[in-house]
Amino acid sequence: MSLPFLPGNNFDRKLGSEKFHKSHFFDICNDQQMQTGPHRPGIGGVTIPGQVIPPKHSSYPTGEGTNAPAWVAYDRQVLSFKAYYQEGVTERHDEQYRIRNCKLYFYLEDDSIQVVEPVVKNAGMPQGTIIRRHRIPKPAPLDDQYFTVEDFNIGKELVLYGKKFKLCDGDEFTKNFLYKLGVRVGDPSDIPGNPYTKLREDQEKDMQPLRPYERSDNGRKWRDLDRQVLRFDAYWDDTESMFGDRRELTLHYYLADDTVEVLEKIPKNSGRHKFPCFLARARLPKNAPLPLLRPGEHTTRTLLNVFGDGGVDARYILDSLKTGAVYDDFYTDADLTIGGTINVYGRQIILTNCDGFSRDYYTRTFGVEKFDPIKYKADRPRPMPRPIPPYSGFGGEEDTLSNCMSLIPKAAGRDFIKFMEKDRNGLDSHVLRFVAKIDNDSPIDTTRKIIISYYLSDDTMSFYEPPARNNGIIAGDFMERRRLKKLHDWDNMDGTADFYTAKDLYVGARCVFNKFKFVIVDCDEYVLRYMENNADEFPQANIAVIMNKVINAVKDQEKGIKEAFIGSDSQQNGVVPYSAFRAQLQNLGVLSEHEIITVGRWYSVRAPDEVDMKTVVAIAQEKLKKGAFENFDLLMDACRTSDESNEKVLPRQEFRSIFLSFKAPVPQDVYSLLEQEFVIFYSFY
Repeated sequence: MSLPFLPGNNFDRKLGSEKFHKSHFFDICNDQQMQTGPHRPGIGGVTIPGQVIPPKHSSYPTGEGTNAPAWVAYDRQVLSFKAYYQEGVTERHDEQYRIRNCKLYFYLEDDSIQVVEPVVKNAGMPQGTIIRRHRIPKPAPLDDQYFTVEDFNIGKELVLYGKKFKLCDGDEFTKNFLYKLGVRVGDPSDIPGNPYTKLREDQEKDMQPLRPYERSDNGRKWRDLDRQVLRFDAYWDDTESMFGDRRELTLHYYLADDTVEVLEKIPKNSGRHKFPCFLARARLPKNAPLPLLRPGEHTTRTLLNVFGDGGVDARYILDSLKTGAVYDDFYTDADLTIGGTINVYGRQIILTNCDGFSRDYYTRTFGVEKFDPIKYKADRPRPMPRPIPPYSGFGGEEDTLSNCMSLIPKAAGRDFIKFMEKDRNGLDSHVLRFVAKIDNDSPIDTTRKIIISYYLSDDTMSFYEPPARNNGIIAGDFMERRRLKKLHDWDNMDGTADFYTAKDLYVGARCVFNKFKFVIVDCDEYVLRYMENNADEFPQANIAVIMNKVINAVKDQEKGIKEAFIGSDSQQNGVVPYSAFRAQLQNLGVLSEHEIITVGRWYSVRAPDEVDMKTVVAIAQEKLKKGAFENFDLLMDACRTSDESNEKVLPRQEFRSIFLSFKAPVPQDVYSLLEQEFVIFYSFY
């Protein structure tokens, strides 16, 4: 029961409103004043009582997913319907209408519609896209509204621009989508037959003869053997003619139509024009050249009898057996064999070899198993060795060698992949440094030390002599950086010289660099660690290989070596000094100095490294000072807040999260060392 419309019994609808504008209902269109907004709301955007505003776009039920707009949620989703419309025919007396089949697409993202008619062969009418994709208004009097998804269902009829389309069926996606919208999907129906299409089918049947005289199916062979070609290598010996020579050819046999094509292989600097087509593709007769035939002697059809005088009532009877036809003998695939000779219009061509597909075809079709190629030309003479001139002194030896290989000088190639893998990467320098001494009888040279640097990125070596007091020798570069050959290939300039590599350098090695004899006496820690990490490349640092040598060498000396080690163990703790250990391994005579160092490092007893926490704290304080970190009070307040029990102690995980939240300029390794010391945490707290 509603209250009477009296003061005090109703509510003021304007209470709390802030918008009181009026909608625009009238406008001028084509110089005429008309109402343009019957669907617009009233004052303040409030709907007028009794007013129904039609939706501008399709409305979809809200699900549990994201509230994405329709052009995002339904992108590339289309409803597809099978439809037809009836078109009247007024210009023909034998038909009154035609049924036009079409496909109707409704795009969910923007409510656009597209109608496409499938193309029918020889239809005689324009087909394809009947209505391009766009939003289509409804017929009058609802021409101010557009078709939405609510207007589509199987069995409905839609009027699009005066044409009535009947929706007969839809695809599986369309049916499922309409079912999810709560629409009761109609039953699919068949599209009625088109009288015009049936008439055309009857006319095409009348065009086919019921009892043809000739039966031929050339299309089957073309369908089965299309793009299948037999390839043979051949030659034509034309040396008997003046200025003739042996011509190398390639023969192609096309299985689809039994045609032959011959191409010529024209070598470089042969003096011939580059016309590779020796014989155009065509059927190749065996007895070519053929004699000239009279007109009517060679025809495609044979007439047995002719009745009448050749007028309208004349009768022709074709010979289906072709008893009077003239047959020409052409080459087929059965005539092509390796070693066989074929006649190409008077030129005798010999087949010498074939490709893999041709071999498989002859094995599968004719059962041929032997395909021995024919050798028809002598082997190429071995190229004369080109003398390499001596090193010119400009650039490197690779530059001089590349200048001799081509007329235009080219820069020597570089292994870029090796350069990227072995170049300096952070603290990993990929440079092996050794200490060497000059190995000669000079008393002055025996006191000189040379630093050898081997660069793994390009296999080059540099030599540097450090300064020494009162030796009278100027310090500096002893030899510039470059690749060095071994002594036995010092004069080799043909590009096959043997250069020094990283595995040739180790402690105790005796090498000859640029005719200077050196003996390597020491190396740095990086060299030892790098060789041990890459033991497969360096046998001098491979503990498995070294221990096999030791086991084979101490078979008869085990007791004596054991007593020597016990005598050297002065503290009776199972540990001997390195000097005694080195002396016993040197007495075996099978290990180099580098191998002895590797064994000593492998079995050495190393004391754990102790960290000076005072230095770590000093480094942390220095980093905080340089980073201008001044939030110590806030850090302490955060720690006190987290310490609910007031024990002045926090778990490490909780303190780590608080400390990292302040972004203090302390390196991670320094922070890890501080975290390991609980006392430091307590004092810092």
